[in-house]
Amino acid sequence: MATTYRYISADSHLEIPAERWAGYIPAEYRDRAPRLVRLPNGADAWLAEGRPLHINGLNLSAGKPRETISPIGGQYNASAGTGPPEQRLAEQNQDGIDAEVLFTGVAGPGLWRGIREDRVYKAVVRAYNDYLGREYCAVAPDRLIGLGVLPETGVEDAIAEMAHCKELGLGGVTLNAFPHGKSHPVPEDDRFWSAAVEMGMPVTVHVEFGFPANNYGGRTGPSFAYPQQPEEGMAGPMDVIPRFAKYGFRAAFHAVQMVWAGVFDRHPDLRIFFAETQIGWLPNFLEQMDSTYARSRYWVHRHLGLEPLHRKPSEYVLEHCYWGFQYNPMGVRTVVREMGPDRVMWANDFPHLESDWPNSMAVIEESFADVPGEARHRMVAGNAIDFFHLG
Repeated sequence: MATTYRYISADSHLEIPAERWAGYIPAEYRDRAPRLVRLPNGADAWLAEGRPLHINGLNLSAGKPRETISPIGGQYNASAGTGPPEQRLAEQNQDGIDAEVLFTGVAGPGLWRGIREDRVYKAVVRAYNDYLGREYCAVAPDRLIGLGVLPETGVEDAIAEMAHCKELGLGGVTLNAFPHGKSHPVPEDDRFWSAAVEMGMPVTVHVEFGFPANNYGGRTGPSFAYPQQPEEGMAGPMDVIPRFAKYGFRAAFHAVQMVWAGVFDRHPDLRIFFAETQIGWLPNFLEQMDSTYARSRYWVHRHLGLEPLHRKPSEYVLEHCYWGFQYNPMGVRTVVREMGPDRVMWANDFPHLESDWPNSMAVIEESFADVPGEARHRMVAGNAIDFFHLG
């Protein structure tokens, strides 16, 4: 019998020890997998090749008294959201949630890419996806909507792993870089976008590429490959992509990159979900981006060789991009009034610090107090149902 979805968290996390899925890694690489270590203060931390020690305390916060939460504390075996799938379903029931879209733990793709030997790194990615599809989500695939991880080793590898995730029955995939692995879009990425549309595979980004930037270096490299190189000494002042994105937040930068690269013109059926951005800033970002475009389109064409867009940049973003939020009552009111409810998705971010588990129903009542029923349903379930092809 099909699940009736009332509330879907479009951005929750699978914070589990790597030992749960390390058995899927070929034996010759298993000792190079990330692993948990116990610190002298009793807290758990991630130890991974090529990365500094990652302490995960704030990401094990759900349900704990706020006065006890610490960024340098927390154990997996004593925290909500870290158990087997049967426990996760019970935690959903306790919170009043019908389903969750499951991103990796925060110490996921960015941490794993510390492994610079591609074959080992790809084996780690494949092992996680296999565990997610074959064991964890298989317990209740209508409620545990797992997102596969894609390797940052080129377009061919990303497409192949996306196809594997599709075969596993996963609910979508998450990118931590542009498909070819660089800091900006290039024509080679088109093969990936086409494949995602053809497979019907939802594509997501958690917060922004390279997340968490403060641990792993963030965005590096140029923001765009301009058709015409700026005059000598003028590359900085003429780098216009950050200018178009400057009133946006986090992944707004990537949406701007994709608009100017013509991704949405060439792939009109492509949609992408940027999770955990909050939403109160969105209408102002769209307005100011259009204003900047109107003021800059001529010199951008003259000096950088960028052809004028076929539509206003805001129209591309409104049609092709979805955005995720947690507790954000002001953002809900602003978005409903200024741009409508059809491109935003509520989430509880369980089990991280931003989560209000097990009190999500109270947060929803506060956040949507004055929102009409249909608009409310779009934001707490309907948009996720459409985007992730549920029901």
